[in-house]
Amino acid sequence: MPPIELVVTDLDRTLWAEERIHDRTLAALAELELRGVPLLVATGRRQRSARAGLMRAGLHVPAVVLDGAMGRDHDDRPFHDATFLPDDAMRVLEAFLAAGLEPAVYVDRPGVEVVVGGAPSTHPEHLTYIGEGLARDDLRRVVAREAVYSFAVMGGEGDPVRAAAAGVGDAGQPWVSEGTLLPGTHVSVRPPGVSKWAGVLSWCADQGIDPAHVLAVGDGENDLELLEAARVACVVSDGCDAALALADHVIEPAEHGGWHAVLDLLER
Repeated sequence: MPPIELVVTDLDRTLWAEERIHDRTLAALAELELRGVPLLVATGRRQRSARAGLMRAGLHVPAVVLDGAMGRDHDDRPFHDATFLPDDAMRVLEAFLAAGLEPAVYVDRPGVEVVVGGAPSTHPEHLTYIGEGLARDDLRRVVAREAVYSFAVMGGEGDPVRAAAAGVGDAGQPWVSEGTLLPGTHVSVRPPGVSKWAGVLSWCADQGIDPAHVLAVGDGENDLELLEAARVACVVSDGCDAALALADHVIEPAEHGGWHAVLDLLER
């Protein structure tokens, strides 16, 4: 088999644990660069959040963010955008509002990544975490006039969150989880057909890389399309069952520097 032409990695609990990259992983990343194998990040995080953590580790790499809705090079050059159709975005918003929830709406304004209304339902700590990238506006007006990448409520009450997810229908892809970052129930809704792998394909087309020669590293349900499509799928041992079922190789957790095992797989 020809060598791997691109390594794609998730961030949280995969490349890093609580934004700390193990020394063994840092050494592996340096060796990857020496070998001339490019690295692409694929994460559910926002662009600013992903970039800040990577820069603290001295990493300037392209990233597919928001679970595949957006792709930006290390210098913020766009290479991938997958937004809701306006009618679908409004249907998703109305599903949240009908469940009594005001979601966070992910956009791409200068200096603004997330817009909320007057009474946001997402957890206050989520808003604090967004920080300077947050703005307040009329959500219906935003959805009617701007490109929307994602909707989310973090740390909400279970029944309303699940009702909102059920009400989305085919207007979007809802993903519901429990207590992954904050206490409570979380839901994010991405555009139909969007996945991390879709962003990877855009980067491959941009760079002239054969997507048949990709090694992917992940751990969660939002990595499933990526892991299934990659030629080599590496999954962290504490990943979800569905991801582990797709694994060609299982590696140690991020806090033990398990990512370094990727180097041994580049010629396979």
